[in-house]
Amino acid sequence: MFSVVVSNVDESRHPGETPRDYVLRLAEAKARAVTASAHNENIIIGADTAVVDGRSILGKPADIAEAMAVLKQLRGHSHKVYTGIAALRVRDGKLVTDLCVTDVPMRDYADDELEAYVMTGDPLDKAGAYAIQHAGFHPVEKLSGCYASVMGLPLCHLMRTLKQLDVASAADVPVKCQTFLKYQCPVSHAILRGEQVG
Repeated sequence: MFSVVVSNVDESRHPGETPRDYVLRLAEAKARAVTASAHNENIIIGADTAVVDGRSILGKPADIAEAMAVLKQLRGHSHKVYTGIAALRVRDGKLVTDLCVTDVPMRDYADDELEAYVMTGDPLDKAGAYAIQHAGFHPVEKLSGCYASVMGLPLCHLMRTLKQLDVASAADVPVKCQTFLKYQCPVSHAILRGEQVG
């Protein structure tokens, strides 16, 4: 059984902070921020995702105009999605972190498609102003990395992180993830073997 607790961590980026360091710092901060309300037997999972285009970390757009600008910036080329995970065992304070980096090739969507999508309001609470899983827009083409990471939680990375805390899943997580997402993942086995992919 699990519960979701909002950590209210300040997500401001530190000067000169790399995307890797940024998402790992926030994942750890989110996990540590809720320890006071946790029980001794709990494992706390914190995660943070950043959309990175060149040297820019693209956060959630402030308004429709910014969402349009971000999606035009991303259109027709690849960017990276960084997801940091932190798992904290409350009873002894052991913390384990992991990082997933996924190359995301955006398709060359037309202006009218982009505008119709932005007007749904969906991009306004999404880093990078898009949801990979959006049924109407389909912003990404030919992804060859971790789909779940682009959604915000790379489950195979989470499983290998939890394994370091002696937590195992009875479920076949890669199969369940791929079935739910309707995506044949080419990297799940490599991730579970401990390889860095992306």
